[in-house]
Amino acid sequence: MKDEVYNKLRTWIVTGELEPGTKLRDQDLSEQLGISRTPIREALLRLESDGLVVTKANRWTLVSPIDLNGAKSIYSIVWTLERLALEQALPHFSSIDIEELEHLNESFKTAIATGDIYAILQADNKFHHKIIQLSNNLELPPLLSSLKVRIQRIEIHYFSHIDAKYTSYHEHQQIIDAIKKQDLQLAIDTIKANWKNSLDRIQLDN
Repeated sequence: MKDEVYNKLRTWIVTGELEPGTKLRDQDLSEQLGISRTPIREALLRLESDGLVVTKANRWTLVSPIDLNGAKSIYSIVWTLERLALEQALPHFSSIDIEELEHLNESFKTAIATGDIYAILQADNKFHHKIIQLSNNLELPPLLSSLKVRIQRIEIHYFSHIDAKYTSYHEHQQIIDAIKKQDLQLAIDTIKANWKNSLDRIQLDN
């Protein structure tokens, strides 16, 4: 139950259904969701550790503001960790894994055509998760997952120009091409560029 509540509230915050600055009262959420206040309190604590809510002890809980100025710090950590993931994953890529990566990128392109920004970001996340998974580094997925929730929130809030997403599709293809060549330097350069260009596009739009 507490996981369901956490996932629901996190989705509402990430997609903007709960806007920055919205006051969250456990009693109101309890009535809205039809559950007791205990799992809601536990979910809010997890969301606070994710940086998605801000709590003042015994006073209030608010949906965190979106800090575009702080986005660079988050993105730089993500691309550094994903470069590490790709470096560790590169020797493990089979032809089947590369085909799956290509399929995931085509699914990403299909999502772009729908114009659903949340679906686009989910498809993008699946592409990157495949690379992280093949690193066989169990520490990386939880670290990147919490960071990417905050990135998705930033992109959903600011990044509405769908045409620019096709650029990311082509950047994914460059990553795949580097993996096929087993070119480590090119691979880690292209995955960094994919994240850095995403950040640059958001900052340019704003």
